[in-house]
Amino acid sequence: MTNRLQEIVSEHAERIGVPGVAAGVYLDGTEEYAFHGVTSVENPLPVDENTLFQFGSTGKTFTSTAIMRLVEAGKIDLHAPVRRYVPELVLADESTAEAVTVLNLLNHTAGWSGDYLGSAQDMGDDALANYVTQMATLPQEYPLGAGVSYNNASLSLAGRVIEKVTGQRFEDAIAELILRPLGMDHSYFFLTDIMTRRFVVGHTKGDDGAFTVARPWAMPRSGAPAGGITANAGDQVAWIRFHLGDGTAPDGTRLLTRETLEQMKQPTVDMVGSAIGDHVGISWLIEDVDGVRLVGHGGSTIGQQSAFQMVPERKFGIAVLTNADAGSDLNHAVVRAALKEYIGVVQSDPEPTKRETAALAEFAGDYDTIAMSLKLTVGEDGWLMADSQPKPEFLAQLGANAEDFASPPMPLGMTTPDGDGFVIVEGPGQGMKGYFARDDAGKISAVHLGGRLATRI
Repeated sequence: MTNRLQEIVSEHAERIGVPGVAAGVYLDGTEEYAFHGVTSVENPLPVDENTLFQFGSTGKTFTSTAIMRLVEAGKIDLHAPVRRYVPELVLADESTAEAVTVLNLLNHTAGWSGDYLGSAQDMGDDALANYVTQMATLPQEYPLGAGVSYNNASLSLAGRVIEKVTGQRFEDAIAELILRPLGMDHSYFFLTDIMTRRFVVGHTKGDDGAFTVARPWAMPRSGAPAGGITANAGDQVAWIRFHLGDGTAPDGTRLLTRETLEQMKQPTVDMVGSAIGDHVGISWLIEDVDGVRLVGHGGSTIGQQSAFQMVPERKFGIAVLTNADAGSDLNHAVVRAALKEYIGVVQSDPEPTKRETAALAEFAGDYDTIAMSLKLTVGEDGWLMADSQPKPEFLAQLGANAEDFASPPMPLGMTTPDGDGFVIVEGPGQGMKGYFARDDAGKISAVHLGGRLATRI
């Protein structure tokens, strides 16, 4: 039988030029896999069914699923203040520290700067405890619950909630609550487990088109609840199976009720027109395409990109793992091709609309997050040009170089003649949506780009 997934992956991997790819599809009880390329351009081994990739922020759904197991056990209340479980929590805004709930952590509505990752040197068992003490320095970018901005820091705090409630290290709690019951024995947190197996390294693509190995390899340990798991394609498909199932493990043990699984995939807050979807569930990112609901959560680490997409009503899911920054383009292409090929769902990008220079001027300016500086200028061809640069402090946290995050300015085209939505017109991220936010006086106050809310300076 023809492996449709292998044909799709090989076609796009050769066209885009990513060193290595592993992908898996689940469709109504059947599985299909595809592998392409090598683990590293410096020390190449063929990518196969055992090859481990970092899958980044899909790990947020593991943290949330573990919390929902503790909710069902009566140990956590989603709507309780976080201080019930982490009483030592101190934030820049005391009213937020007092009122922020567990659900606010899981649906990106806490409002503080979300891309503080902690120290790459802090790898001890107290890394999350130390991280929480450092959260007092994070500025509150918007009022609690007033909007959505992708927030890694919130998930690290959620990981600390798990530690406090279970009395275990976060990684041990996830193993006990999730990995072992589901038979996911190719999923690891620690370098000492990963380095004895076949694994990929990340890569960055230079101006000459050549790939070089991205260093360092690991993210800070305090980021583990936000996305610190490394796994093979088979374990990613096992995660699809579980979340499209009835809440039982392969051996019949019930981990969650079917109702709780469905609750996780229902919108808790809206962000229509965002790069990461139209709604947020309990960590799941939700998009509606021609009346069909897509539920997923991809990830990004240092030189590695992943995609994870489910269509529950069609019993379909796909996971794609890549070892290059250019992997985001491949993920985008493979997921779209698979959605069309397997279940007939067609995703399309919004059509960009050119505007006169004078009409674009109100959007131009400098915008800021804790991790990135963004400058928007008016181009000569009816587009806005977005130039994003990582801040030195952010790079220092990772022990990374600016080159690892380098990208050319992105052209943004407005999606309606007079609205505030936009789409990336070409280059890396082509088709990614976003929108501008306005204050009470109607002035542009922020831009929602890549799922983050960057405030105007």
